[in-house]
Amino acid sequence: MEIRKRPMQTAKFVVLFLIWSAKTKSSVTVKMLNSYKVVTKQKGVRIMRQYHETEKKEIQKLAKMYREFLDAGKTERECSSNICRIAKEQGFENLEDVIREGKQLKAGDKIYAENMKKSVIMMEIGTDDIENGMLLIGSHIDSPRLDIKQNPLYENGGMAYLDTHYYGGIKKYQWVASPMAIHGVIVKTDGTTVQINIGEKPEDPVVGVTDILVHLSAKQMEKKGSVVVEGEALDLLVGSQPMDKKEDEKEENPVKAYVLQLLKEQYDIEEKDFVSAELEVVPAGAARDFGLDSSMIMAYGQDDRICAFTSLMGFLHSKPSAKTKVCLFVDKEEIGSVGATGMHAHFLENTVAEVINSQGEYSELKLRRTLKNSKMLSADVNAGYDPLYAEVFEKNNSAYVGKGAAISKYTGARGKSGSNDANAEYLGILRKAFDDAKVEYQTAELGRIDAGGGGTIAYIPAAYGMDVIDIGVPILNMHAPYEVSSKADVYETTKCYKAFYEMEMAYRRMLRYPPVYDMLQILLTGESKGKVESYAGILCRDLKEKTKTLQYTQTRIIGPGEAAIGKINDEYRYVIYIKAPGLGAITTLRDYIDTCGCEDVTISVDMNPMTVC
Repeated sequence: MEIRKRPMQTAKFVVLFLIWSAKTKSSVTVKMLNSYKVVTKQKGVRIMRQYHETEKKEIQKLAKMYREFLDAGKTERECSSNICRIAKEQGFENLEDVIREGKQLKAGDKIYAENMKKSVIMMEIGTDDIENGMLLIGSHIDSPRLDIKQNPLYENGGMAYLDTHYYGGIKKYQWVASPMAIHGVIVKTDGTTVQINIGEKPEDPVVGVTDILVHLSAKQMEKKGSVVVEGEALDLLVGSQPMDKKEDEKEENPVKAYVLQLLKEQYDIEEKDFVSAELEVVPAGAARDFGLDSSMIMAYGQDDRICAFTSLMGFLHSKPSAKTKVCLFVDKEEIGSVGATGMHAHFLENTVAEVINSQGEYSELKLRRTLKNSKMLSADVNAGYDPLYAEVFEKNNSAYVGKGAAISKYTGARGKSGSNDANAEYLGILRKAFDDAKVEYQTAELGRIDAGGGGTIAYIPAAYGMDVIDIGVPILNMHAPYEVSSKADVYETTKCYKAFYEMEMAYRRMLRYPPVYDMLQILLTGESKGKVESYAGILCRDLKEKTKTLQYTQTRIIGPGEAAIGKINDEYRYVIYIKAPGLGAITTLRDYIDTCGCEDVTISVDMNPMTVC
């Protein structure tokens, strides 16, 4: 109160105190200043943590791989093909070959499956029964773009154009006056597939959508943003040179004719071949480092290939798991996950069914149990907090670029419409796994409640009854031709996904479960409850003394205890369990048990029992 009444006196005192403390190097002052730094950090905007030199090298290495991944897959077809190539290089076997050869899949086998060249599943079979559930991470590999229509080529005003149809949610005005490339395939009636990639090489020409000059755009500038450029105006300018002809020849559309001539010469395709084509218009050029400090990446298609890449890296670099590991890459998320290659299709379900069948154990019930008991991360991007547009964000519940993987318990719009809304119990399990792996993560929603919203694939697999939650990378410029991400977030999200795949083994290690620990079940039975109980106690004490003598420090003796079913056929049942990391200790103790015996008490042992008594 006094300070507020006498601000000038207080200010003078602070200045004099700081001068004195600077001269005397007061430890009190140092503590005050340090505490001040902490306070300002807490009250200010969240910033990236400082990394040591080894981590910085790892971040840069991973970022380079990520840029190459983006450049190799600007369409879902290219991305799917690239993932399949990586899978083959890593020793994964095509599921079609497994089915054709009648191969029986077992623990440790690695397989992949591709769906219509637009979606991929990679699986590593675990030691645990698949019915007990899988560990899945699912991302999507399609991105907003312009698609070329089936009857696209026309001439107008001495210019040749390709008519387009935009794909996914875009701000149409962002897609004009920029260099564009054409990627895709054209399938001819004889079955020949022609690969198209124009505009990426330095020597390639680029194409683009024109915009009206500012000097004549008075009426345009008065329009709402959604109609500044309308969908039908997103036509691609592809030529202006007329075809060479003789004076006596007449050509109604000479510029269009010349474009067709070039396509015939370079790709052996004709105008009618556009009917069976899938051609996508995307920003031309490679992914680039962004920022004067090169801390970020600017590139097309980071929604959601950034999560495809990080989940792929987490999958490939995670240790073997008892659970079957799955990495899923789907198409059509940007238009509702529909169609034969979207998440609504039964690609995941059908693939899992084939895997179960290859193990000779297929049933509809087993398939349903497998899916229900699984745990999944829906790997999709979130909106990074942009201080220039702070009005659409809620600071305490936003994802910050450079602060790690963003966990979204629920997505959707406004009143959680279209949201998965994951269980708190599942989130608690994940927090433990990420904390143990020292993963930098944050929680986030996509903007203010009434500002809009967005969805992911999470709600679709959740229909099986499995646990699903959204975890991905925060990015800036989402759905723009060029999006921005942090290299640190690529690194942390990769760690996050790796920790997810390894959390089952961490859990088993903590509880001393197989396959991390081996177990010996000792069952003692007899007609006299007193004799069985007494000898079970003696044997348990002997085993504990034996472990001490042999210095089996990690071996654990559990029991004795009455079996779950304490009496069968007039015989009483007691059990003892031995757990150890490796078979050495268990084998020695089992051999010791073989030398033990008690009148009227029967001892039986079971190594790594499928069920416990």
